[in-house]
Amino acid sequence: MHSSKAYSITEATRKLESYCAYQERCHKEVVQKLKDMRMIPDAIDQIVTHLIAHNFLNEERFAQSFARGKFNIKKWGKNRIVNELKQRDISRFNIKTALKEIDEDAYLETLDALSKKRLSQISETNLQKRRKKLADYLLYRGWESHLVYEKLKELIPNT
Repeated sequence: MHSSKAYSITEATRKLESYCAYQERCHKEVVQKLKDMRMIPDAIDQIVTHLIAHNFLNEERFAQSFARGKFNIKKWGKNRIVNELKQRDISRFNIKTALKEIDEDAYLETLDALSKKRLSQISETNLQKRRKKLADYLLYRGWESHLVYEKLKELIPNT
């Protein structure tokens, strides 16, 4: 996307306002976008400050929206959500706030439904391998290991 077009601060600000209005963004994404537009550090600071002041950029709101979306749509567990937010340089405080967006009952119901659905797709007949495949799938998606192992005991009991 490295265009040779030079942007004035006003143009870049307008462009970033619509970028942020389209969907929630984190600071890191916005700064990267401005760097890609070849803005100088002073201009980047000025634009980011403007976006925050005018509520286009709000890291807490981003984190909450991210957590809700990844849980509801992608069925990610909390570990994966936390790791992805950390990669975006979201503060511990905002990560904690974001996790409160996930209802505990809905969380466990989702794990149950996801586990049963995945288990029905695993053709492996060897119990140990079957258990491992389900565990790997759930752990990769960021579900906490203690919840995963409880679920395995429930769905694939030792005979």
